[in-house]
This record gives sequence, C-alpha cells and structure tokens, in this order.
Amino acid sequence: MSVLTWTSWLSLAAWLWLLLAHGGFWRTDVRLPPPDPAGDGARAGADGEPWPPVAIVVPARDEAAVLPLTLPSLLAQRYPGPAEVVLVDDGSSDGTGEVARTLAASAPGALPLTVCSPGPPPPGWTGKLWAVRHGVAVARSRRAATYLLLTDADIAHPPDSLHALVRAARDGGLDLVSLMARLRVATGWERLVVPAFVYFFAQLYPFSRVNRPGGRTAAAAGGCMLLRADAADRAGLPGSVRGAVIDDVAVGRAVKRGGGRVWLGLAGEVASVRPYEGLAPLWAMVARSAYAQLRHSRSLLAVTVAGLLLVYVAPPATALAGHAVGWAAWALMTLSYLPAVRYHRVPWWVVLTLPAVAVLYLLMTVDSAVRHHRGAGAAWKGRTYAGT
Repeated sequence: MSVLTWTSWLSLAAWLWLLLAHGGFWRTDVRLPPPDPAGDGARAGADGEPWPPVAIVVPARDEAAVLPLTLPSLLAQRYPGPAEVVLVDDGSSDGTGEVARTLAASAPGALPLTVCSPGPPPPGWTGKLWAVRHGVAVARSRRAATYLLLTDADIAHPPDSLHALVRAARDGGLDLVSLMARLRVATGWERLVVPAFVYFFAQLYPFSRVNRPGGRTAAAAGGCMLLRADAADRAGLPGSVRGAVIDDVAVGRAVKRGGGRVWLGLAGEVASVRPYEGLAPLWAMVARSAYAQLRHSRSLLAVTVAGLLLVYVAPPATALAGHAVGWAAWALMTLSYLPAVRYHRVPWWVVLTLPAVAVLYLLMTVDSAVRHHRGAGAAWKGRTYAGT
C-alpha cells in the first residue's frame, strides 16, 4: 500500500480509539447535578448540619476593567451558610483594589469583602499561587472555613453558584469540585479558537477519567475550584505546587495524590468575561503554558506535532487525495467536535474548521517551545516564569 493509504488507515484507527476508548472526551454533558426541586435551598444538609463556612479567594492583577462585571456576582451569592470574599490585589498598577472596594461599598447587604496585598512573590512562586496563599491565610485568620472557592477575577457567577458547588461537594463526598467556565465567544477568532481549547483540554484530561475515584488522571479548571480546606492541608496546597504554570492541573493532581476525590465538569452559567480581541491574545493564552504541558520535553514536542498531524491533518488530506478511509476518519473527527461547537453556541460550520484550528494550535505549541528555549518562559502580565 502507498504511504497515503497507510496514513489514512492509521488516522482512522486513531479516531476509532479516541471515540471508543478514550473516556468519552467529546461529551459535554458532564455538569453539576441540578438542585432537588422538592428541597429547600436554605435548610441544612440531610445530616442536620448547617451549611459550612466558605472563603472565596480571588487573585487579581490589573483586573480593574473586568471587576465591575464579575465581583458583584460574587458579592451577591445566595448561600445559606457563612461566606466572605477575599480579593488579593497582586501588585496591580490600574487601581484594582480601589475598584473592588468601591464595588463593595455600593452593594449593601452583600457578602463581606476584604482587599489585601501579599507583596511581590518570592523566588520559586508564581504570582497567582502566592496571591492565593496570602488570601487563604487572611481568610483563615478570621474564620475556620470548611471550603475554599478559588476563582479568577474574570469569572462571573450566577447567584446560586456557590450553593450549587458546596451542595455537589457535600452530596458527593468530594474534596475538589471544579467547573470549566464558559469562555467568551463574541469575536470571529474567539468562535474559531475557544471551542477547540475546551475540546483539546478534554482530550488531554477526559472528565470521566478525572472523576473516577482512584483513577490516575487528575485535573481541574483554575477559573472555578471549590476545595475542602482539610484536603488542601493534606496536599500541602498551594505550597506544594508553588511554581506550577498550569496551576489548576497541578492542584487536581495534588488533591488526588493526597487521597482526595476530584470532580471536573463543564459550567452552565459560570462564565469568563475576559475579551480576546484578535488572534494575538488567544495565541498568547495558549503559548504561555503549552510547552509546560509537555514538561519542556523536545521528545514530547516531536510526538505531539506528529500526533496532531496524523489525527487532524491526515484525514482531510487523504480524503481530498481520493482515499475513502480518509473521508471516514474526517467524518468521525467532525462528529466528535460537534458537541463542543453546540456547547459554545457558535455556528455549526465551525466544526469544519477543526483541521485548520488544530494546525494553529500546533504552531502555538511550537512557539511556546521556542520561547522557552530562548529564555522567555511563560509570560503573564509583566512576569515571566520558567514554570513546571
């Protein structure tokens, strides 16, 4: 057989394995269970215990532009137990702390807000994790919180978000409940790139495998993580992952290694409001951590490039060259992407762009490696990290 024929059969075999034996990565129905319509959201849990105290920790660096869209949603949480918000102003130069205080002052009856600043991170710490460490310490100095909600400054929450997260953790005996927030899909580039970002993440970390007790696969989504405080202590968090560039996945792994139960799913209404105008900021978002995902290994980079070409480029290439097997592989690829496109509520024809978008991600990953080997590392808001 010719090289093209072999390639078409290999790509088809890869897609059959992905769809049948890779944890149902393409599914988008892994969501928090809905509340019991017969239940009373304000009453104590089934065991008669009151709803546990929660500290909401928000690391924020130069987030004054998005806070008016997100912080009020946290301050307005309808949670039947005690809760407070700690916003950690991580060396901002745009008045982030003052914006937060103003928003809290204009929201009487809201959850209490504390704004604090940890100072520059010491060597070996990323700025975000240093900010999280400080925020958790401040919250714990006043109240022994049972749960910590770690959420990014660009994430907006529906009013019952905290209640739903704690309910899921209590009912399921979970130590970490994490939601992958809906990313914005308003611009043309966002519609093309964002659905693939979630699709590829789920391919790396199939949610069903992450959620399997005792399974080896572990991950989390950093925009929204509800963590039991005692599980954080057992895992040594955040100090045990202090230098991690992909901190959410590192947190998930640390909790599982510590014997904790982890759950990861897609959000319904928890959403990121951060705009990505044009390709450049989306490119930077991916390139910042792509090579860290490969453990800065040139061998893994080569395998990844070959794999992306075989899985995403070979099917349309061999199909257009006249190989029926290539058409079959391309059809399976397209069908696997359709749930992600529907989840993000973008036009159906976006499914046809997956091969081109995969090449784009391949280039972003190579660029991430080039930056690392040039000493640029992972850059974010004026800081650069070697990362792990």
